[in-house]
Amino acid sequence: MSGESAVGRAKGLKQASALGLVLAAVATVVWSGSFVTSRALHDSVPPVQAAFWRWIVAIVAVAPFAAREAWRQRALLRRHLGFVTLASLLGVTVYNTLVNQAGLSTSAGNMGMIMAASPVLMALYERLGGRRLGARRTLGMLVACAGVLLLVSKGSLAMDFATGDLWMLAAALSFGSYSALLRRKPDGLGGLAFLFSTFVLGALMLLPAYAVSLAVQGGFEPTTGTVGPLLYVGVFSSAVAFFAWNKAIALIGAARAGVVYYLQPVCVALLSFALLGEATGVMGVVCMVLILGGVMLGAGRGK
Repeated sequence: MSGESAVGRAKGLKQASALGLVLAAVATVVWSGSFVTSRALHDSVPPVQAAFWRWIVAIVAVAPFAAREAWRQRALLRRHLGFVTLASLLGVTVYNTLVNQAGLSTSAGNMGMIMAASPVLMALYERLGGRRLGARRTLGMLVACAGVLLLVSKGSLAMDFATGDLWMLAAALSFGSYSALLRRKPDGLGGLAFLFSTFVLGALMLLPAYAVSLAVQGGFEPTTGTVGPLLYVGVFSSAVAFFAWNKAIALIGAARAGVVYYLQPVCVALLSFALLGEATGVMGVVCMVLILGGVMLGAGRGK
């Protein structure tokens, strides 16, 4: 009986691991499209307004499935309001606004490659939390960081960073922090309730900046070219991808979920070339190899 139980448990863990990796891959591929979308909207929708309406769309999309659960768990949400607020700030308010800001002055390909360093940041947070990284992860972080620095400096030792690249570095830090924070999600807090709450709080924290943007920059024209991309990032890159990513981390942890993030630069490069005509030069390929190699070393298992 105990042998059968052990076999069943091992099978369950294997299935959970496989599901976690699939969900992380789904989120990564969907998010790749959001970088292309942010770049495509850079001259038609101000960054803060794009971020605000993205989350309004996401709230509407998630509400039919999550609002009731969030209401049932309102006491638990109030008890852990500090945690939920911090997660909302990092993952909703700050991260996606920085991505949109980066899209004003850097390519979608660069955005995807810089974000590929996020798993290394997740591994670093694990080390700060007391978990030993080991030589393999340390080497991976160094290699990936070298690739990111080479990318944003365009191979110059003078480190002449493009403004958009710096915004993306900040976005990567915010997303890595959000992902690491998810490991501390309170027990008993449902995934949909947490997701819906972070969307609502994140949008509320964006509201003052949105009002300022409207007053200073004016609104944008709702056309097919603006509404369509906002619906994509609101429904797929927000509701679908964030649910998949959060569930993946709950199943396999931030570091292992980060392993599949190496798909992102490849997906972004292909999409940006197909949809925006952005070609990846020799330097971009070299940087991609360094970043991906570092991510696979730094975020994978092993010492």
